[in-house]
Amino acid sequence: MTLWLLTPNQTTHKLTDDSFRPSFYVHADESALQQLAHIIPGRFRADCRRIERTDIWQAQPIRTLEIAVHNPMLFRSVVHFAQSVDADARLYNSDLMLASLYCWERNLFPLARVEADVDEEGRILGLACVDDPWALDYELPPLRIMEMRLAGLSHVNPAHGRRGALEVEIDGEAHSLDDSDIPAAENFARLLKRYDPDLLLTDWGDSAVLPHLLQQAERCRIRLPLNRDSLPIQQSRGRSYMSYGRILFKESATTLFGRLHVDGSNSFMASKCELAGLWEFARVTKLPIQYATRTTAGTGISYMQMELAWRDGVLIPAQKAEPEDLKTPDELLCADRGGLVFTPKIGFHENVAELDFVSEYPSIMARFNISPETVNCHCCPDTPRVPELGYRICQKRRGITSRVVERLIAKRTALKRLQRAATGDAAQRYKLQRDSLKWLLVCCFGYTGYKNARFGKIEAHEAINAVARETLLVAKEIAEGQGYELLHALVDSMYVRKPGATPEDYERLAQEIETKTNLPMAVESVYRYVVFLASKQYADVPVPNRFFAVGGADGLKVRGLELRRHDTPPIVSRMQHEVLEILAEASDYETYCRKLEDAQRVLDRYLERVEEGSATVEELVISKRITKPPRDYEKASVVAIAAQQLYGHGVRLRPGQTIEYVITDADNRVPNDRVRAYALWEGWRGYDRGKYQEMVREAFAPFEQFVRSFIR
Repeated sequence: MTLWLLTPNQTTHKLTDDSFRPSFYVHADESALQQLAHIIPGRFRADCRRIERTDIWQAQPIRTLEIAVHNPMLFRSVVHFAQSVDADARLYNSDLMLASLYCWERNLFPLARVEADVDEEGRILGLACVDDPWALDYELPPLRIMEMRLAGLSHVNPAHGRRGALEVEIDGEAHSLDDSDIPAAENFARLLKRYDPDLLLTDWGDSAVLPHLLQQAERCRIRLPLNRDSLPIQQSRGRSYMSYGRILFKESATTLFGRLHVDGSNSFMASKCELAGLWEFARVTKLPIQYATRTTAGTGISYMQMELAWRDGVLIPAQKAEPEDLKTPDELLCADRGGLVFTPKIGFHENVAELDFVSEYPSIMARFNISPETVNCHCCPDTPRVPELGYRICQKRRGITSRVVERLIAKRTALKRLQRAATGDAAQRYKLQRDSLKWLLVCCFGYTGYKNARFGKIEAHEAINAVARETLLVAKEIAEGQGYELLHALVDSMYVRKPGATPEDYERLAQEIETKTNLPMAVESVYRYVVFLASKQYADVPVPNRFFAVGGADGLKVRGLELRRHDTPPIVSRMQHEVLEILAEASDYETYCRKLEDAQRVLDRYLERVEEGSATVEELVISKRITKPPRDYEKASVVAIAAQQLYGHGVRLRPGQTIEYVITDADNRVPNDRVRAYALWEGWRGYDRGKYQEMVREAFAPFEQFVRSFIR
C-alpha cells in the first residue's frame, strides 16, 4: 500500500506499507472450504484459517474460511478464483475498496494528522493517527492549490466543441495558455514543475481539460508530470445508467497519484459544499478523496455502515441477499406508501411559520432503532409495533444504521452551534461541513430501501415512512388544537399561521410538538408572507412544492419556479431573481400589489431587450439531458435536433449527458433550423425573439396570479 504524506513545511513523502494483508471470507459446505484451504496457499501468497463471524440477518456466528492475501494487487484475482471453485459459495468482505479497508485496519482517514516511523527507503515501520474524524474544529493540511478552467461558460461542457484558452491560477498569479505559439501542454508542464501543486481544482478537468492536455502532450512528445511518481495516469470511462426512472451519465475520471484532482463539474459534493464540505465528507466516510469527490453521498453512508459492521465483526455480503418479506395485496397497499402530504391552500398568506422536524427520517432511525437488521427480527416477538404496519423492532441490539446516523446527527448539531457563534470565514466553513453531513443523512433513508444496498431492507424503509406519517398527524392535531391554521404540510415540515402570533408563540408550538413526538422540531423561519401557487395547467389545483416565501432567516425561499430549474435560460432566471428582490420589500398584501407594479417594469425591460435583439447568446442557452443516443430519436424535438447536430460534427454523446442549445426559429418547417447547438452557434442565425419573450412572460405569471385587478 502506498501513502502520500504532506509535512507542515509543504514537502511531500511517498511511503509504502508492506504489512497490509486484506482479508475476505467464504461460507460454503465443508468440502468446498477444505478444497479452498488446500489450493489457495499454494497457488497464491495467502493465509487461510477457519473462523466464526456474525451474519447480520441471522444475528449469530457462522463458520467461514478467512483468506488473507499478502499482495493487495492480487486481492481481486484471489476473490475470483475462490468464487470459481464453488459458484454456490457466499463471499463476504470481498469487494471492499482496499484503500478504505486499509484505513479501517490502521484507524486512519484521508487528511488525518499522523505520526510515522519510516526507514531510509520510505517503508513504514510504525504509523499512528493523532486525529479524530469526528472532531468539530480541525487543522487541514497546507495544500497548494492550482485552479484550472477553460474560458467561456462554466456550465457548458467543452468536450462538445466550444473550447477557449486554458486559464490557470495559483498563488494569486493568473496564466492564460493557448496553442497560438507554444502548445498549452508545454506551458502547463512548466507551471506544474514550477509550483508543484498538491491539488488540481478544475472545471471539466475529467472530461475535457486533462484528456486534451494529455493527448496534446503525447502528440507533441511533451512530458506532462501530472503524477508525482512514474505510474501512468488512471483514466476511467464515462457510463450511462438508470436511477429512479431517470437516465443519468457518470463522467469519465482522471485520477492522479501523489497529488489530488478535484473536478468541480464532476463532483456533487464539491459543487454543493465546496472543498470544506468535501474534506468533511472524506474524513467521516474514510473514502479516498479522489473517489469521494466523484461518488454519491449514498456510497458514503454505505461505507460508514460497512465500517461499523467490520468493527463489530459482522460479515459484509458482496451483494444484497435479504429478500422482501411476503405480503398480501392488502398488506402491500398499506406498506408501500411514502410521506404524508397536505396540499397547500392556494393564495397569499401573511405571518406564516415553517416548522421542520430536524433530520426527521434519520432521527426516527436513531430514536426508534429502525435499521434493516432490527425490523422484524427473530429474537423479539413481543415488542411494540410500528403504527399501521405492525412491524416489530428489535430491543436487544442497536442497529448499525441507527448508530451511524446518531453520530452524524450529533456532529451536525454541534456544528450548528459553532456556526451560530462564529462569524465570517469560520461560520461559512461550519455551514459547509454541516451541509455535507446533511447529504449523508438525506441518503441514509433512501438506502434502507435501495435494491442494491448491502444492508438494505424494504421493511425498514416502510417502517420509517409509517412513523413519519403518524408523527406529522400528531403535529397537525397539536397545532390545530391551539388555534393554528395548517396551510401546507410536506413529509417533515409544516406551514402554519395564526393571526397575531409572534415568533415566540411559534417556538412554543415547536417545543410542544417535540415533547409529544420525541423528535426534534425547530422553527425554520417565520415569513412575512408566503404565496402558494396553483398548477400551471389548472388554476384551482394546488401543487405541493410550488411557492415562494419572503422574510425568513435567509430572506427568501423559492420552490418550483423557473429559476430553480437547470434547464431555464439565464435571461429568464435573472428576470425572476430581480422581480423577487423587489417583491421581497413588501410587508403585506397591499404593498405586494404596489411592488408588483415596479416588478412589471422589470418584465418590460427584459421583453424589450429580447425584442431588440440585444440579449447575448450566453443568456439564451438552454440545457437539457438527452435520454438516448442521438440517432435513436424518432421525433424532431428540440433536444433531438441539437443532439443530432452535435453528433454530425463528431461529438460523441451518451444517454444522460447534458447538451446546450439556442432556439432559433421554433416553428420553422425545416427541423434543423428550429434550434442550434450552442457549441455550433453562428451569430448570423439569430434567435427566436417571440419564443424567448413567451418564456419570460410565463416566468412572470406566478407573481401576478392573484392580483390582476391591481395592475394595469
